[in-house]
Order: sequence, then structure tokens, then C-alpha cells
Amino acid sequence: MPTDIGVRRPDKADVRAVAATLGRAFYDDPVMTWMLPNAARRAKGLPRMFAAMTRHHFLAGGGAEVAHRSEQIGAAALWDPPGAWKHSRREELRMLPGIMLAMGGRARRSMQVTELMKQHHPEEPHWYLAVIGSDPSVRGGGFGQALMHSRLDRVDAEHAPAYLESSNPDNIPYYNRFGFELSGEIKLPEGGPSLYPMWRAAR
Repeated sequence: MPTDIGVRRPDKADVRAVAATLGRAFYDDPVMTWMLPNAARRAKGLPRMFAAMTRHHFLAGGGAEVAHRSEQIGAAALWDPPGAWKHSRREELRMLPGIMLAMGGRARRSMQVTELMKQHHPEEPHWYLAVIGSDPSVRGGGFGQALMHSRLDRVDAEHAPAYLESSNPDNIPYYNRFGFELSGEIKLPEGGPSLYPMWRAAR
């Protein structure tokens, strides 16, 4: 892993950069492409969605981290600590305008995915990796690895389990390298792709 990559918590001033980075990271993602098949709408919508999530939920929870080189953000991870993965009603209301603006007429699909994820979410307290992504311009350069090691070091210090859903089957081997094991499959409706729940046992 490159030694010139730093990891830190973002603040409000970073929200736009975090959202743009994650929007580019997930542009070709199978689930995001299914939710927003129009390329132009997806390019505009994903940063808006990630901005709403980051600003109104993850910053306050303290689980967001960015990996950077010379203060240029290359990747971001949005984690929830144990017991904090559910959005409060207040958070949902604050996120709603941004989500609706991002999704437009595809909002129903977004809600379907959210509900399915809730139904399959483990009850046991755990760290939840909701989102992680690297800008395509630096992908493979160690930014995502830096983020994974940063948070998993804390997870292991707390002897806690961790959980994520991979929205791309190609990424399953990557998460395997960090100790996550495939634990099922969440099939999306209307012929959509699948999400792949992955669990990492406490150490």
C-alpha cells in the first residue's frame, strides 16, 4: 500500500468532493445502472444521492472516512458503527429532497432496494460498510485498501463483526481478502441484478 495515501474523517466542506468521487466510482455499478439506466441522469443523480446520505447521516455518525493524496480525495467509505445503521425519521426527511432530485421518476426502484436491504440486514450489532468507492482515475492505486485497513483495524480492536452488501459480483473476491464471506443473495425485483450480503466475523 502506498505510504503517501492519508486517511481522515471528512467534514461539511468535503461533502461535494466525497459525493463526486462516489458518483464516479458507482457510475458503472450494476445496481446503480438498473436504478438509473439513463447515463446522463445517472451522472448527475449519483452525486446528489451520495451528498444527501453523507451530509444528513454519515457525517454525524462519525463513520465516514476519505483516502487522499496531497489533500486530493481519491476514495471514500461510509460506515455505520454498531447499532446505528438505521436512519432516523429526521434523517430520512432531510435526505428525501436530495434523493428525489437524484432519482426523479426512478425513486420507486430506490425505495424497493432500500426496503430489501433493511429486510435482510443482520440484527447482531456490527460495523456496517454502507458504501466504499474509489475514483476510476486512481482505482487500483491503494486508496480503497487504505480505507479498509483504517476502519477494520478499529473493528478488530473492538472485537466486533462487520457487514456489507456488494452491488457488483466482481468485487466479492476483493472483500474476501479483508475477511468478508458471502452470506446470501438479495435479488432485486423486475429482473434487476442482485446484491450480495457479506459478513466478517469478530476477531
